[in-house]
Order: sequence, then C-alpha cells, then structure tokens
Amino acid sequence: MKKLIKQILKFGVVGVIATIIDVGLYSLLTDFVGIHYAVSQIISFAISLAFNYWASIKWVFDAKKQTPKEALLFIGLSIVGLGINELILWIGIDILGFKKYHLLIKLLATGIVMVFNFVTRKLFIEKR
Repeated sequence: MKKLIKQILKFGVVGVIATIIDVGLYSLLTDFVGIHYAVSQIISFAISLAFNYWASIKWVFDAKKQTPKEALLFIGLSIVGLGINELILWIGIDILGFKKYHLLIKLLATGIVMVFNFVTRKLFIEKR
C-alpha cells in the first residue's frame, strides 16, 4: 500500500508539471497567438505528452526497460486521452457555448484525462 501511495504522489507531481506545460502552452497559443483551441490543444498535449512519457517511465512506473509494444501502448492510450480531451473541449466550448471559460473547461478535461491515464497505464503498462 505504501508503494501505491508513493506512486500516486509521484504521478501527481509529474501530472502537475505536465499540466502546467499543457495548460500554459494551450493558453499561450489560444489566447495570445490566436490559434484555434482544437489545434492549440493538439500542440500543447503533444509536448506535455513527451514530458509525461519520459517522467512516467523514468520515475513513476516500474517500466524502466520499455519495450516497443509498451511504448506503442503508451502512445495509443495517450491518443485516446487526447480524444477525450478534445471531446470535452468541443462539448464545453462549441456545444454548451462556454467559449469565455475555455480555460476552465481545459482544466476539467485535463483532470479527467489524468485519472484515465493513471488507471490505464497502471493496468496495461505496469500490468498490476
């Protein structure tokens, strides 16, 4: 149980840093550069994913020797997470009309995807 709690805390630290990267870039690209939110999301997500992958493999999960199959699984699960993120943004901004609050919707989506990432990586990559 201690190991799981320690792992969740490490995942949280990595998640906070990845979230700062993701949300910071998203906000910069959307609000200051003027890129459409969906494109900004893809760019910021990809960059934070690269950090998250490296930190998760090196520090959080017992997957120090990543196989190509596990790397593809990580990327595949992350693409599903990106899809969930985009769906939540689309529903919140375009369907429900909360464009003014797009950053709050982005944070909500990020939180949901963070839980999805932890559970799926624990089940499929670490296999425990």
